[in-house]
Amino acid sequence: MTDYADSGPATRPTAPAGLVSGALRMGDYWLTVLARTWKGGVITTFVTPFFYVLALGVLLGGFVEADPATLEGADSYLAFVAPGMVAAHAMTIAFSEMTYPVYGMVKWQRIYFSMIASPLTASHIVLAQLGFLMLRTLFACGVFLLVLAPFGVFETWWGLLTAWLVQGLVVLAFGTPVLLFSLSIKGEESFALIFRLGMIPLTLFSGTFFPVANLGPVLAKVAMASPLWQGVNLTRMLALGEIDWALAAVHVGYLGLLAGVCWWLAVRKLGERLVS
Repeated sequence: MTDYADSGPATRPTAPAGLVSGALRMGDYWLTVLARTWKGGVITTFVTPFFYVLALGVLLGGFVEADPATLEGADSYLAFVAPGMVAAHAMTIAFSEMTYPVYGMVKWQRIYFSMIASPLTASHIVLAQLGFLMLRTLFACGVFLLVLAPFGVFETWWGLLTAWLVQGLVVLAFGTPVLLFSLSIKGEESFALIFRLGMIPLTLFSGTFFPVANLGPVLAKVAMASPLWQGVNLTRMLALGEIDWALAAVHVGYLGLLAGVCWWLAVRKLGERLVS
């Protein structure tokens, strides 16, 4: 008869020592998600940017008087509207990825509960999901910018590169509050509210298609307080090569602060939701 030694009670593996190292352990999961879902985003990633540029920038732009004095320094309507469309595209991806998919991971598939049962913490889970969101957005916006490049929208190559990197900050500034919202709601019907009163008005009235000065002094200040205007104006400055560095620093600080605060709140909310 074999004598088995008492190995003691089973112990749960310890959590990863670092925040980033823990998030990186989820890389395989998010790569699998990408492999299974990338086909659904082909149209929005590759075809939609071209149609936007053609319809709004080239065709509609032909009817807009190209006056740099009224187009914030742009010498054509395409040069004015294209940077705004790139930033708005990043925002749209944030709304798309951080609403129903997040709610499904809490309510329907309950994937978050499987994740938290491992040594990972809520901080690791949120950081990994936001990292995936940022990489997906940088890829999509990179395609958008490549479509724009032959039209001479960007004055310099470094302006093009920097504008591309800025979209990672823009999507985090939207992805974190939308994630927080999705973790806080009790039913998916609440998403109609955030799309109708959030995403659509921001797209229309945050300087994407016309200067916010056209809204009048009061509404212009309201529009300038929105995170999308911060991203649009920063992207446009980089595209046109007319950069107010102090204002650019304000834009980066605003977007970074919003992303940081909402990330912290989202981590707390996810922890509360999983415990409850």
